[in-house]
Amino acid sequence: MVTAWLVSLLFLVACEMESDEQSAVDQAEAAPGKTGSDESSTGEEPESTPTQRQARRARVLAVVDGDTLELRSGKRVRLVQIDAPEASGECFGAQAGRALSRMLPPGTRVQLERDPLLDNGDRYGRLLRYVHKGGTNVNLELIRRGAASVWYFDGDRGRYADVLLEAARKARRSGRGAWGACRAKLDPSGPFDTRPKRRIPPPPRPGGGEGSDCMAGYTPCLPIVGDLDCADVRALGKAPVRVTGSDPYRLDGDDEGLGCE
Repeated sequence: MVTAWLVSLLFLVACEMESDEQSAVDQAEAAPGKTGSDESSTGEEPESTPTQRQARRARVLAVVDGDTLELRSGKRVRLVQIDAPEASGECFGAQAGRALSRMLPPGTRVQLERDPLLDNGDRYGRLLRYVHKGGTNVNLELIRRGAASVWYFDGDRGRYADVLLEAARKARRSGRGAWGACRAKLDPSGPFDTRPKRRIPPPPRPGGGEGSDCMAGYTPCLPIVGDLDCADVRALGKAPVRVTGSDPYRLDGDDEGLGCE
């Protein structure tokens, strides 16, 4: 009985010390804004354990979405320098959230790294951090999997800006994740723009001329669908297209009578 009581007491003391340590680090990080460091982005691979930097241990309570965590401490963390599609209606949004949930299930111990070149938090009160799980930089891994892309908010480039951007380019070239599932745009100056792919319409029936199977105002014949762009026209082998009417598909951007040159 005495041994069990002593073990319980030591466990409670250790928990209290860990809580006090975390609180102290939180207070040290509470000042908003940047640190004023002049260090530029190195483009080097992130270190597996961010020692000698502003980092602290934490445990994951839940994944909010593809780039946001809630910690057991009650704080929320926005994974910095990346952006994942929104779960509410954006292409690949639900998959991005599941990708992060598989990497960081509830109870996972992580390390949070603050970038001295970037803001400490955002306007929603979330900490802006790189999240490390063991030897994995989770921010970078999400980009590698195509579950997120790089975003330099307000043009600010952090410590790993170059390596994150190169990972996004490789994921796009390989068609990983959202890059293959969506019409996605790589633009580091803004959020990850993902939209559902348009269905390429089937070619018109053989022998079809300007008639019920063709959208009026185009030569050669283009099918009547809800929407069509030049990528679809080229896939059909119809480019370039003479525009002789009102151009409902908006293929002739310079109004010269020829679309999808």
